[in-house]
Amino acid sequence: MSLMDLKLLAGYEAAVRKNLQTALHSIENPMPSYRGKVRDVFARNGTLWIVATDRVSAFDKVLGTVPFKGALLTEQAVFGLTNTRHIVQNHLLDRPCAQMMVCREAVPIRLEMIVRGFLAGSLLREPPESRGQQYGIHIDESIKPYAPFPVPIITPTTKADVGEHDEPISLEQAVSKNLLTHQHASEISEYALALFAEGSRFARAQGLLLVDTKYEFGLIDGKVALIDEIHTADSSRYWVESTYAERLQAGKAPDMLDKERLRQALLAAGYDGVNLSTLPALTDDMRVDLACHYSQLTETHLGKKFVPEPDNSSQRIQQILASRS
Repeated sequence: MSLMDLKLLAGYEAAVRKNLQTALHSIENPMPSYRGKVRDVFARNGTLWIVATDRVSAFDKVLGTVPFKGALLTEQAVFGLTNTRHIVQNHLLDRPCAQMMVCREAVPIRLEMIVRGFLAGSLLREPPESRGQQYGIHIDESIKPYAPFPVPIITPTTKADVGEHDEPISLEQAVSKNLLTHQHASEISEYALALFAEGSRFARAQGLLLVDTKYEFGLIDGKVALIDEIHTADSSRYWVESTYAERLQAGKAPDMLDKERLRQALLAAGYDGVNLSTLPALTDDMRVDLACHYSQLTETHLGKKFVPEPDNSSQRIQQILASRS
């Protein structure tokens, strides 16, 4: 890392620490129509005004805030949505400020399509002999940790309400439970794999490996559309490609530029991976570390520097909502 890069990183870290107390946790006035783990959503006449707050979640639980996280995720999401319209239509209409997207309202399909190109994350923590069974697939037990699959696989989960766990499910079970039709299951599988291939190609061009990611779909005018976010640090796992082979050969985990860094920190601090009551508190150092990694991923992925905006996000968003009501 050059001296200039070190100075820029030090300056960004200082800005993060300055905003630890002012990171955007939520919009309270007006109250949102729906509040997700990290987004406050306002429904208005067929459109959704989606505010990416600075809340951070892990293991399906909101843990606190990370400064500038909402702006960074929105930057990534808008880029991804804009550049994949040739594959499938999506809900994005406008981005009136750094942490907000205006989108067409869709009828959501209550399923998360998780596409995996490598053995990592929750799948890695499953016993090898039963790995993949809960998704209705068989995974070769001999595949090593962090190794690529012969072809990407889909491991769907249910889309749980806030405070509840997403549950593994096979596409056949999802159809039988009327979460979606057989036709829509086929369509979103095809779209998910095509989006993953596109995301992987772009990530490699930036020196990254797209390890796994989730896609959400809905129906707009009866047709399948991509909704929510795409290829962001919250929805995706990224590794640094240049050090991947060397680190695996040395028996080390890949260099991660994603939220897995937070998950691993929580596990190292005592979380057992199952009982949410054992989740340790999110420290300021964890928040700063994650903010720097979100920024590094965004800059690497998009090929441009991230410049934080002033810390008046809540007031600015409230003004926009009031002016366009």
